[in-house]
Amino acid sequence: MRKYLLVIFVGVNLLLGGVNGRFYKDAEREIATNGMSAVGDPGMRRNGLRVAFEAWNFCNEVAHEAPGMGSPRAADCFDVSNSTLLHKVSEADNKLGIGKTFKGLSTEAMHRPDLYAVEKELYLGSLCEVSDSSKPWQFWMVMLKNGNFDTKAGFCPENGKPKPPFTTSKNFPCFGEGCMNQPTLNHQPTQLLGDGTMRGWFNGTYDLDADIGKGLTNLSFYEVIWEKKLGSGSWVFKHRLKTSMKYPWLMLYLRADATKGFSGGYHYETRGMLHTLPRSNFKVKFSLEIKKGGGPKSQFYLIDIGSCWKNNGEPCDGDVLTDVTRYSEMIINPDVPAWCSPTALVNCPPYHITPNNTKILRNDTANFPYGAYHYYCAPGNAQHLEQPVSLCDPYSNPQAQEIVQLLPHPIWGEYGYPTEKGQGWIGDPRTWVLDTGGLASRLYFYQDPNTPLAKRRWTSIDMGTEIFVSDKDEEAEWILSDLDVILL
Repeated sequence: MRKYLLVIFVGVNLLLGGVNGRFYKDAEREIATNGMSAVGDPGMRRNGLRVAFEAWNFCNEVAHEAPGMGSPRAADCFDVSNSTLLHKVSEADNKLGIGKTFKGLSTEAMHRPDLYAVEKELYLGSLCEVSDSSKPWQFWMVMLKNGNFDTKAGFCPENGKPKPPFTTSKNFPCFGEGCMNQPTLNHQPTQLLGDGTMRGWFNGTYDLDADIGKGLTNLSFYEVIWEKKLGSGSWVFKHRLKTSMKYPWLMLYLRADATKGFSGGYHYETRGMLHTLPRSNFKVKFSLEIKKGGGPKSQFYLIDIGSCWKNNGEPCDGDVLTDVTRYSEMIINPDVPAWCSPTALVNCPPYHITPNNTKILRNDTANFPYGAYHYYCAPGNAQHLEQPVSLCDPYSNPQAQEIVQLLPHPIWGEYGYPTEKGQGWIGDPRTWVLDTGGLASRLYFYQDPNTPLAKRRWTSIDMGTEIFVSDKDEEAEWILSDLDVILL
């Protein structure tokens, strides 16, 4: 059946002709050797790009749009015909904000920023959608998130439950009222330059009264530039992220999200690049060059995978009281230590499973690979947790979450992951082929006793950094290309 589908897919693209057809054939040769791609644009080789932008506050919502920016959703999508870029999304579409109507907008969302952003993403997805197969897809997603949290604003729930304004002894960053604001968004629609390079970008700042043209001193800043030679190679995504004293905790990722259903961290319909959700038998291939790391607290994710299932193993259905976001993240910043240790079992998962499926309990100090784990935290709505346990932050997702954070370690070598600190870091650009499915199927995730095992379907796969709270400005810079998710 797989070969039959492959013949159909290649045949359709041969009929398309032109440079897109040639590079689809190249991509299909690779997929025929290694497996079937789960993304709409295997290896980022399609000339007609599909890329979108989303920005979130601390709990993955909007709350308030930035003045004059519209809802923090945008897209740059185009096809190529006779060396002309045919754009699918207008700048008027990108500037849509509350109070402005578009096709499909519900009355309920018209003046509610959180709902408006959700429906705007679906609308942009409809403009960008590629339906050249039985599994339509929409775009790669640039995700930006502000880590400021104003506990007195009442914006964020606690493990999915409404939470009124409160005070806490925890040191959440916030300079005062308005600290959870959305950023400015500048967009250069992709252009075809004289040398045959296609290039476009998104950039902006959280400092709403700043002029980034006058320099970035003491300012937050983000930028993603994409470029590709017409007719050759992969799209290259160049990222920059800078924090400031007012905005010391920022996140920037490039994501392949589900084309329908819930992506990792969300409780509503999203759009993306993953037309087939990978489970246990898949690899992730990409090229990554890190130029600046973002400082000692930059949790740079070589790869981050996200999904959602309930504690009883059932799939998520949008009920934020019982849904749980699940993340696995490989951190490659060599400055990030292992919080998990024989004297800090609270930061370790209850057990580790080896590639040959041997279970090692965390109190087995002779055999448990403590250095392989930065941190584990359990969902706050779990009822049967093994002690000791650390609970995940209850506010930064719309529902409870569970996080397994990994570090380079020899135990991960069989899956193609880094085995030593510094591998893949600054000065060591690499093309990675990770057995992400094999590793993800062996990671510990909480489940209620005596319930059917959850079917782990990974709805988001991304790379990028989370620059955690620092006492000085930090900057990260990296280049990503050739991304593919290959089903084996």
